[in-house]
Amino acid sequence: MSLKSKSAVVTGSTSGIGLAIARALAAEGADVMINGFGKPEDIEAERAGLEKEFGVKALYSGADMSKPAEIAAMIAAAEEAFGKVDILVSNAGVQYVSPVEEFPIEKWDQIIAINLSAVFHGIRAAVPGMKARKWGRIITTASAHSLTGSPFKAAYVSAKHGIAGLTKTVALELATFGVTVNCISPGYVWTPLVENQIPDTMKARGLTREQVIEDVLLHAQPTKQFVTSEQVAAMAVYLCGDAASQITGANMCIDGGWTAQ
Repeated sequence: MSLKSKSAVVTGSTSGIGLAIARALAAEGADVMINGFGKPEDIEAERAGLEKEFGVKALYSGADMSKPAEIAAMIAAAEEAFGKVDILVSNAGVQYVSPVEEFPIEKWDQIIAINLSAVFHGIRAAVPGMKARKWGRIITTASAHSLTGSPFKAAYVSAKHGIAGLTKTVALELATFGVTVNCISPGYVWTPLVENQIPDTMKARGLTREQVIEDVLLHAQPTKQFVTSEQVAAMAVYLCGDAASQITGANMCIDGGWTAQ
């Protein structure tokens, strides 16, 4: 499959799943705009590396996913630079682990803004161009938590359930315009987001690091293995191809059997 002549915006793509998706799209020939936080020199190395390794145009946007105006400006900048945005991957996410009665209000607001509202704002900005061209691929990174719950993750689980519903709704609206809208729901992927929540989970549950990994994270996944970022990226690339043109409004689980239980 080739995505030459296509262009993509991938949010939350300076590390983890998002970076793997950006690299996989670039490997198929798509121009890409990456987005996220990190050290400027590390981000520039990734951006330049995409161009050098895959021979595509790669840009970086520092848009803050909690700010709607910056999200709209990012999409506009990509449209100006690439001529169009064919593929939008809304992947940015943050996490916080706490009992609900102690959950900081500002953390709730931040997680809903970045994990859910940002998806809406990105889609809202990208859809007019996709509808006009009668082609587009919108992919949202949900989670096994779009289908099930876990204790101490009230905001995250709420946001991911919201993504699944938003995905279905937009898919129905765009069904006759050649635009597909799907979410990918990974189980636990070994990324900075997962690694960084281990200390909070240790505190909330009174467990050691090893117990969190074995008894909380991998306990959920019957395969007893972490999903890889590259596996999630491969699914994203597949959803961008012609073979997936009749897959829309779907929630694609890559979770080691977690939600089969």
